[in-house]
Amino acid sequence: MARIFVTGSADGLGLALGRRLLADGHDVVLHARNQRRADDTRAAAPGASQVVVGDLATIADMLDVATQAERAGPYDAIVHNAGIGYTAPRREETVDGLEKHFAVNVLAPYLLTCLVRRPERLIYLSSGMHQGGRATLDDPQWTSRRWSGSRAYSDTKLWDVVLAFAVARHWPGVLANAVDPGWISTRMGGTGAPGSLDQGTRTQAWLAVSDDPGAKVTGRYFYDMREEQPVAATTHAALQDGLLDYCAGLTGTRLPA
Repeated sequence: MARIFVTGSADGLGLALGRRLLADGHDVVLHARNQRRADDTRAAAPGASQVVVGDLATIADMLDVATQAERAGPYDAIVHNAGIGYTAPRREETVDGLEKHFAVNVLAPYLLTCLVRRPERLIYLSSGMHQGGRATLDDPQWTSRRWSGSRAYSDTKLWDVVLAFAVARHWPGVLANAVDPGWISTRMGGTGAPGSLDQGTRTQAWLAVSDDPGAKVTGRYFYDMREEQPVAATTHAALQDGLLDYCAGLTGTRLPA
């Protein structure tokens, strides 16, 4: 039995993954944005050992979620599933003055990685849309570019791959990988998406708990339980360290050695 923390698990892929892991006999800690959603999560996954509560759009709540998660740990695996999608019609800033997609999709998993005791395995949710992301840190907050919700989302999904690979390189004792779950029929993916929740969660579950040699690798990008080739720039050490430095500057917290 493994102990696993899944962020963004009040609905969609996160909740489905939590329920899948619970059905397989694992000890699961879930996460919801607010108390109402936490109550719904407990009802939907009554076997969860705990539901951590906090909105990952703010640095204060990121820190609070990290504190709660640390108290509920340690973990064998953490799945960084929380994220917001690509339909935002305009740029939105958080209370910290950060572009919201970057805050939730990139900065939150970075800060939780830094502050929650490192597990044996880390899984970061990316997307096939990372292929359209811009591999440069000259305007990650979209302060000067003309806004595009889909391109902002693509940027963050590229940074999630970069983050996974950076952690894999700096923490060789941890298995850190990125996953494209596919286009799945969820609130984010929409009802027209062709993929099922089973398809969308099996790779994360496999990477989190399996002793299959194919799952016990690090610094890889997966789709449907197969290794795929991400954008080449994600493997560049200079870009990885640039992202770590940028996130450290925003939060005052560096990735531990």
